[in-house]
Amino acid sequence: MKIINIVGARPNFMKIAPILRAYQAHERIEALLVHTGQHYDRRMSESFFDHLEIRDPDINLEVGSGSHAIQTAEIMRRFEPVVLEHKPDVVLVVGDVNSTIACGLVAVKLGVRLVHVEAGLRSFDRTMPEEINRLLTDAISDLLLCSEQSGVDNLLKEGVDPDKIVLVGNVMIDSLIHGRPRTMQSPVLKDLSLEEGRYAVLTLHRPSNVDDPAVFAGILDALDVVQRQMPVIFPIHPRTRKNLENGSLHGRVVRMNNLRLEEPLGYLDFGRLVAGARIVLTDSGGIQEETTYLGIPCLTLRENTERPSTVECGSNRIVGVKTERIIEAFERVMAGDSGGGQVPPLWDGHAAERIAQVLLDRYDRHQENG
Repeated sequence: MKIINIVGARPNFMKIAPILRAYQAHERIEALLVHTGQHYDRRMSESFFDHLEIRDPDINLEVGSGSHAIQTAEIMRRFEPVVLEHKPDVVLVVGDVNSTIACGLVAVKLGVRLVHVEAGLRSFDRTMPEEINRLLTDAISDLLLCSEQSGVDNLLKEGVDPDKIVLVGNVMIDSLIHGRPRTMQSPVLKDLSLEEGRYAVLTLHRPSNVDDPAVFAGILDALDVVQRQMPVIFPIHPRTRKNLENGSLHGRVVRMNNLRLEEPLGYLDFGRLVAGARIVLTDSGGIQEETTYLGIPCLTLRENTERPSTVECGSNRIVGVKTERIIEAFERVMAGDSGGGQVPPLWDGHAAERIAQVLLDRYDRHQENG
């Protein structure tokens, strides 16, 4: 069984790494790795391959940046000849980035089975590009592998055949558990002169938060309060940095002495930074999952989440972008209210093993039967 596995952007790498390892236990699986090149900066791509122990891609499409339309179209144009040449039995895509839907469309139009890992997640906010990618990819996939029960429930409500849906667990947590020994050896806290449990971590990259100066200013008002109580370490996304440097808020940030802008960090250093934090403020989906597993209080700077299990049983709170709500939630955490301490079912480090077995059970048997 030949499987083409797709990666393109930073969140994909943590999801594909454990799946590639799980394939190695099965001689009947031939795995090709295709990197679309959607993220092409070394800090956003190549270093993650090193830290996550991912082998070099078999094929790199090198599409680079562009608008959603240009990037998606270019990935499709470059991926189609790969499928025609290699004739895979399965194309496996992960997550919700442009590479996911672009390669998925190519596969199904060429009659190749499509498998979506992390299927069924819904924010119910169609202004988010990721939500459109999720909906469309799920609609065309042959097999939908879910990371949490909400994904299963959403797909069933949408009328998907139950036989196409399997709850396998969270491959992001597989990567976190596998890399934890190396992560905890990172010297990043020493390098940044930080004390365990006495700083906050911030990530911001969503256009709705960083492209609108009024929204960004409201978030900064809350961060001003936070940084007066503890250092706020801000590994800044290139998009966010560009907006700050070209906008009216740059001077405001400069005046916050305890808001520390850092270059993007590799997987191991960033994992160590989060593991030692007192609190995390983010608009990222994956970080909501990692903090839930680690039991680190997380304030999600969005009005919704496609990962409700992190709120229902984890340490995540959806606080939106209003200054007062962010400050109130921060002060509750500082007062000792750290939220739930449970981990969702099947977030156990073995999701990728279950994925490999499901693929063999479904598709290798199909081939043997003709």
